[in-house]
Amino acid sequence: MGIISEKLQFGKLEKGPRNLITDVTGLRVGHFTVSAGDIQTGVTVLMPGLDSAFRNKYPAAVDVINGFGKSTGLLQIEETGSLESPIMFTNTFSIPAVQQALLGYMLRTNPESGSSESTVNTVVTECNDGYLNDIKKMIIRPQDAIRAMANAKAEFAEGAVGAGRGMKCFGLKGGIGSASRVFEIYGKRYTLGAFVLANFGSAGELTVSGRRVSVSEEADGPDKGSCITVIATDMPLSSHQLKRCSRRAQNGLARTGSYTGEGSGDITIMFSTANRIPHKDPGRITRVEYISDRCLDTVFEAVRDTVEESVISCLLHAESVTGRDGRTLKSLKDVDEYYKDILF
Repeated sequence: MGIISEKLQFGKLEKGPRNLITDVTGLRVGHFTVSAGDIQTGVTVLMPGLDSAFRNKYPAAVDVINGFGKSTGLLQIEETGSLESPIMFTNTFSIPAVQQALLGYMLRTNPESGSSESTVNTVVTECNDGYLNDIKKMIIRPQDAIRAMANAKAEFAEGAVGAGRGMKCFGLKGGIGSASRVFEIYGKRYTLGAFVLANFGSAGELTVSGRRVSVSEEADGPDKGSCITVIATDMPLSSHQLKRCSRRAQNGLARTGSYTGEGSGDITIMFSTANRIPHKDPGRITRVEYISDRCLDTVFEAVRDTVEESVISCLLHAESVTGRDGRTLKSLKDVDEYYKDILF
């Protein structure tokens, strides 16, 4: 988990102890996977903390690299600069079921929402796993999302698990990937982590640590999949600074070989666990501290490197999977001996 290959280098910054987004204190990730013949799908959740995200919101931002997607809750993050729910991931047609479960969870843990307080903004993201999964059967139920939340922990699996079970990336088996970095600013150490649901890229375009890896001789069409990226940090950043940082996720995706095709749904959500925003008016002027914009270059670098590594980590952790209509996607681990020598 979080460790892929000592041969591969992704920038010069120090990796976190787990090399997962959960190196940011308080974060947990949970999966629920369904794997049965033509059904290869699931649900994944990122829990931002142990307390209520509704009562104490997280400074946040969204960057829509290319908006071919059906995610929910992004507009309010964009408008208010805050995140107030866990972030859930699933396939395109399972958004309603997962949102129902997440809304139920938020109302149980925040019963004031929708009565004495405003309604809650739930965030559910998606990629289309229809290549391996019979997506039209809409097999995911609200209870599956609840199971994913119950499974949330700091140590979590990557690859073909949860929402990543049926995903395709560069013509190979895609799915869930993560990485983290630690660095020092103003004499204090901070952590930044990335998490991807990778379902993008054209076969033959994959690039690993600057090397083109031609793992498929068959062209599978343009880069029209999607990548949902979430970046978290414990650094005090304003929503505007988070927006600027989130845009740099595209640099990491590009380094893996993506050119963000016309039909691709590439979305980045970034939030900070510092400077929590109380839901209720504190009745006074609020003063917060942020780092200087002149220090953002290190953060930009960490975003680029963790996103790039998260994608490759996803590919290297994923197993080969056979699903709908007998289709098979191979893991990057199953490539020929020449590339194994490069990668491992």
